Amino acid sequence: MNYILFDDKSWDNLLPLTFTKPTCEIRAGIITLKEKWEKSLNVKLSYLTKEYLQKKYILNIDDDNILINGSIISDINIIKHIQNLNINEALIKDNKILAVRLGKKDVTIFDYKNTDKYSIKNYEDDVVKITWPWDIFRLNEKIIKSDFELLTKGRVSALLSKTNNVIGTENVFIEEGAKIEFATLNASTGPIYIGKDAEIMENSVIRGPFALCDHSVVKMAAKIYGPTTVGPHSKVGGEINNSVIFGYSNKAHDGFLGNSVIGEWCNLGADTNNSNLKNNYTEVRLWNYENQRFIKTGLQFCGLIMGDHSKCAINTMFNTGTVVGVNANIFGEGFPRNFIPSFSWGGAHGFTVYGIDKAFEVAEIVMERRGIKINQIEKNILKEIFERTSKYRLF
Repeated sequence: MNYILFDDKSWDNLLPLTFTKPTCEIRAGIITLKEKWEKSLNVKLSYLTKEYLQKKYILNIDDDNILINGSIISDINIIKHIQNLNINEALIKDNKILAVRLGKKDVTIFDYKNTDKYSIKNYEDDVVKITWPWDIFRLNEKIIKSDFELLTKGRVSALLSKTNNVIGTENVFIEEGAKIEFATLNASTGPIYIGKDAEIMENSVIRGPFALCDHSVVKMAAKIYGPTTVGPHSKVGGEINNSVIFGYSNKAHDGFLGNSVIGEWCNLGADTNNSNLKNNYTEVRLWNYENQRFIKTGLQFCGLIMGDHSKCAINTMFNTGTVVGVNANIFGEGFPRNFIPSFSWGGAHGFTVYGIDKAFEVAEIVMERRGIKINQIEKNILKEIFERTSKYRLF
């Protein structure tokens, strides 16, 4: 059987996080949504996504294909229902397609909004679905716990140094090559997963659920409240609460990050702080690209949503419920506005356009520091985002 992950309306509602990737490439819990499906099914999956992303995220079609909604989290029960689908039969919940089995010629014309052309099998159980940006941190505790079980079942953790102060040792899993000395880990509140060759430096205090992915670093005396995820090849310090960093990003210094999602290749300057609670304690609204306005989140705590390749300078202050697009560069005193379009350059005193050539130049330098070279396919994706978001940059 050939498995494909498709994007539905969630892709639009998850912008700017999905401007550069399919929904299934979002990291929630410990690993990405795609990696969860691949580990659960023990197969490699391809993508059915936006046309401008398709050259990087390849679609493989076979004679017999199962298309799975890339915004849902895999579990044993839903996999059993998916694998029992017949050809041209769709698994449906709340009138939304969770999965559908299609022949070769029907894959490229598949429309997730059209359920009328398929036989319907209703799914009665609960589904964990990433629909909105805030779902990523809101559901992170539940997803970390399920990922922890998926990744550690039947395995033995590497030994933890006796210099550490640990509560709930049975809920701590350390991959080979990880270094942790003189840290305090409290896993009584949720599991703590430390990835391959990751490091937690001295005097750091961490309360689970927490995931530190491969090759990432928690710097000295950091204090981190779960549920928090630090993706691969990242550095974090200061204070973090209930946040997800996708990977290849840095919040390496003091400052507060709370109830937030940070994309890849981002950098938060020293003493950057975000507000995650309004002074009047009312519900937070967040900019939504699909609705072209600020919408209700249903949350009292909601901080910063930042797209890939964005940066901010030292002492930057973000207001409650701020959305920063792709390749924005923010600096200066005061609070910048709480919707910052992609390819913006400036801060509270005003913005100008961050030119695409300059953005490429910075991206090349940043990525080369991690041993990765930006290619023309990735540049074309950024060019497309630059053009798609031009209407927001009316400076």
